[in-house]
Amino acid sequence: MPPHPIYINGTWRPAASREIFHATNPATGEVLEDAYPVSTWPDLDIALSAAAEAAPQLAQTPPAAIADFLNRYAQRIEACAAELTARAAAETALPLAPRLRDVELPRTTAQLRQAAAAVVEGSWSLPTIDTTHNIRSCLAPLGPVLLMGPNNFPFAYNAISGGDFAAALAVGNPIIAKAHPLQPNTTRLLAEQAVAALAETPLPKSTLQLIYHMSPDTGLRAAADPRLAALGFTGSRRAGLALKAAADQAGKVIYLEMSSLNPVIILPGALRERPEKIADEFADSALAANGQFCTNPGLTLLLAGPETTAFIAAVKTRFQSRTPGTLLSEGVAHGLRASVATLRNAGATLLTPYPPSPAPCVHPNTLLHVTAAQFLAQPDALQTEAFGNASLFVTADSPGQLAEVLAALEGQLTGSIYSSTTGADDGLYIRFAQLLRPKVGRFLNDKMPTGVTVCPAMNHGGPYPATGHPGYSAVGAPGTLRRFAMLQCYDHVRVGRLPAVLTNKNPTGRTWRLIDGTYTLADIPD
Repeated sequence: MPPHPIYINGTWRPAASREIFHATNPATGEVLEDAYPVSTWPDLDIALSAAAEAAPQLAQTPPAAIADFLNRYAQRIEACAAELTARAAAETALPLAPRLRDVELPRTTAQLRQAAAAVVEGSWSLPTIDTTHNIRSCLAPLGPVLLMGPNNFPFAYNAISGGDFAAALAVGNPIIAKAHPLQPNTTRLLAEQAVAALAETPLPKSTLQLIYHMSPDTGLRAAADPRLAALGFTGSRRAGLALKAAADQAGKVIYLEMSSLNPVIILPGALRERPEKIADEFADSALAANGQFCTNPGLTLLLAGPETTAFIAAVKTRFQSRTPGTLLSEGVAHGLRASVATLRNAGATLLTPYPPSPAPCVHPNTLLHVTAAQFLAQPDALQTEAFGNASLFVTADSPGQLAEVLAALEGQLTGSIYSSTTGADDGLYIRFAQLLRPKVGRFLNDKMPTGVTVCPAMNHGGPYPATGHPGYSAVGAPGTLRRFAMLQCYDHVRVGRLPAVLTNKNPTGRTWRLIDGTYTLADIPD
């Protein structure tokens, strides 16, 4: 079977290179039949030029037309949901139901529709008008954006359908999407629906483009190319930092989501009050999707004592009683084994002894433990992310020692504190919350971090190195749109030459604008 074509400059065409790859079903080890090309620089060169040509056209496209595309695309995804979810299940070993069919695919179409609604409503662009000086500003498209999605969300984070795609395109940026090589079949089917929806709208033909794979060197070259305005990447810290270095060197905007341990602090009063409930919640969260969530609780901090000893034993029992599932790939399993080895070499004790698994994509549920003193002696090694069904407990001898551990933490996506409902932990809570709050993007009380609600107030971001910028979220329109926009100012520009959102008349009647220091829906008198 010849390799599938890539979608470049408005056409499905063969890739320039003859190098191919195949996806593998991680549950069975079967190499899937469809072949896909590994793109080389000639493909990227054409895509970048096409995107650069499309950028000024797309920037002038009415928001309603962009929203129409996003809504049509969402409808098409829903119409072929059965085929999409079957393909994704075969490439990821994630459950068809409820995970893919009932949770992730609806989340994906909801994200597309939320982005469509936000771009039509218009307030996302933060229009600001000073009538005294006749100076006006708003957010506007950056230009061509290269997106690279992760392996653990085949729909909601896919480079051709996920949150970054919805946000960047809603703003009016042409997209070059790079599929994750573990999910080429899923990504191709999504792209086919996107291309069909595009044909039904007046958007430029190169509004979106798709390649399946490329070498790291090709990716780094693309990141630094002057035709590219921005990048979005979700994946490993190693790859993310390499892209960041290339983008920074060239002065490019890059939004990264990399690694996070998502620390959970469980205070003594909470353990005395509801240990079994918290143990259930922790095990459910840590082992959900075999731990392959970016908000998986990978680090738990406790004060040493009898309740803590009993709690750790209860969690250990739950870990050992649950059958481990299939990981996304042999690569993920290899990375998990390597991370566990790093933690153990740094002094972590393995609490859940296990024999090697005969299945290459299965790793036993793994619980590890260190003291706070051990953690403080090697904080870098003991903050190694074990992506998968593994978690590390840290026990401190005193509140002061636990505070030292918090001070040593890197930036994280989330952080949680469990405390007593009677107020018994309030003093410790205040102390630890003050230390943890600046370290995390989303701060939780009495709740595990794995659930990420798609709503405007959500922050799925955090301080470096969890992400590349602490001021933005990858989830929750309209905020997500602002990552892929630039601030444009108009000084004494004639009204007829202004963007619609900055003219005297409110273009929608629903767009909130900051006019002379007051947020208002009103028009400016002529």
